[in-house]
Amino acid sequence: MSKSIASDRPPTRPGTFRSILRIFPYAKSASRRILLGMIAALLAGIVALLIPQVLRSLVDGPLKTGDSAQIWPAVGIVLVLGVLEAVLIALRRFFVLQPGTHVEAKMRNALYARLQDLPVSFHDRWPSGQLLSRAISDLNLIRRWISFGIVLLIVNVLTIVVGFAFLVSISWILGLIFVVCSIPLWIYGYVFESKYSVVARRSQDQAGDLATAVEESVHGIRVLKAFGRGAHQLDRFARQAEELRGTEIEKAKAIAGIWFWLLLVPDVTFAICLLGGVWLAATGQITAGELVAFFATATVLRWPVESIGFLLSMTFDTRTAIDRFFEVMDAPNTIQDPEHPKTIRKPEGRLSFNDVHFRYEDSAAQYPDLVDGLSLTLEPGETMALVGLTGSGKSTVTALTTRLYDVTGGSITLDGVDIRDLTRYDLRKHIAMAFEDATLFSASVRDNVLLGRPEASEDDLAEALDIAQSAFVYELPNGLDTRVGEEGLSLSGGQRQRLALARAVAAKPEVLVLDDPLSALDVDTEALVEAALRRVLASTTALIVAHRPSTVMLADRVALLQGGRITAVGKHSDLLASNDHYRFVISSLEDEEAREAAERERQDNDRTDRKEASL
Repeated sequence: MSKSIASDRPPTRPGTFRSILRIFPYAKSASRRILLGMIAALLAGIVALLIPQVLRSLVDGPLKTGDSAQIWPAVGIVLVLGVLEAVLIALRRFFVLQPGTHVEAKMRNALYARLQDLPVSFHDRWPSGQLLSRAISDLNLIRRWISFGIVLLIVNVLTIVVGFAFLVSISWILGLIFVVCSIPLWIYGYVFESKYSVVARRSQDQAGDLATAVEESVHGIRVLKAFGRGAHQLDRFARQAEELRGTEIEKAKAIAGIWFWLLLVPDVTFAICLLGGVWLAATGQITAGELVAFFATATVLRWPVESIGFLLSMTFDTRTAIDRFFEVMDAPNTIQDPEHPKTIRKPEGRLSFNDVHFRYEDSAAQYPDLVDGLSLTLEPGETMALVGLTGSGKSTVTALTTRLYDVTGGSITLDGVDIRDLTRYDLRKHIAMAFEDATLFSASVRDNVLLGRPEASEDDLAEALDIAQSAFVYELPNGLDTRVGEEGLSLSGGQRQRLALARAVAAKPEVLVLDDPLSALDVDTEALVEAALRRVLASTTALIVAHRPSTVMLADRVALLQGGRITAVGKHSDLLASNDHYRFVISSLEDEEAREAAERERQDNDRTDRKEASL
């Protein structure tokens, strides 16, 4: 799925403070060091504001009277204050540097755990690039804000307040002018929040969409190259990148607007205060030292005032990042462990579908029942083949057995216990799956095969590989310790399927669910796998989705899926003799198998011709 999820978010958003406050449980352990960093930074600001007061005493004292002996003590005080300010700034950095990284790590771990816990239906709706951008870019932004943004924002605001107090104490007239002239900044800051927050959200969503586009192109690079559609995909990517560029320009304009006011207002204020200060000094209402102290204090405040712009934009970006993080964390999990789970004391492997209904749902539409009153029972140790036309819902039925999706009506029981009354961990110990689309991870062959049962012995591992006809792994550069590439793309489709089958077999479940796991194998290898599988299936309950007549031969009985229901159950020979629709389905499977065989023969001939031509 590649569409943006921006339109799926709630139309109303909490205020900036409430949004930011939501990360407190993750930042609680770091709050002490952050608070110490704020104190150090605030003290550094106050020390900087004390220097103009020393200058006032210097101008009105030794410089006015010409007593040079009193100059050096004042210079020494300024030097001490300057060194103290530098030490306090260093302390601020020391206190706040590590806490942000700990908070980021904690939030990233929580996000990953949540993604693992959420149902498959959630991942069906969310583009992977959007999730990736939340796990990387958004959390990185939150870390930088915790380590830098929040500290300086709070400290600079407090410094401005304390500085204003100093200005008023020096000259209440000039201080009042300074305060009044700053009012437009606070008004524009409020307007800036409402405008910038919307643009920032759109920018981060578009960045997530762009990440999805890159990921899809990388994963599908073979298809794009095979069909020569690289240029088309590039055009599509360029359009998305251009949209993001436009949004970033809009963000830059908003930031430029607040910077304009943050630079203009202080300069105008300085000019007005300079005129007023000269007039007050000329009329004797303030001294020259007080005038110097006022402008020195105003100069110290210039950086805190100007920093408000980028600190506000950073804060609003962080607020959006927090909202995006909690969109995932708050996503409803419809498939959870029961409050009072049951256990199966003596698992036998009896799997029953009892008037099962299932439909896919999303925010936009409610689909009709794909599974509509399906009933079927697999006895312990029985192998059942599930056949039906394309789109009849065979793969969906297999996904219901391990609660990848939950039934919307009826029930599925394992040894008489509703699978919803078992914990997901227990259920998936009893039932193992092998999918047609075999997914491997960037890990060793050993780790991939033992994913469902890491504690398995070497003998169990060797047996699983033998049953799946995966002896090729011993010829890899590092044998079982060879790392396969991302999603196993360094292996052929047939090799991936055999390792995925070995993974299911190595789990030693009571029930084995195979969703056409042999589709990518050649006829000879498939025959060897099927022969080896019979040893496993002799003692294991198995539900096999069959897309080839040869796979049907593995089964003790065959169930015919039609219109979302099981319309016939029996032996293959009996159904061939008595059921017209079954004969039609088997005939279509045979036609498909013949087409696959012809395609393989054509590819073999092409390879032979190329080899002869090279000789």
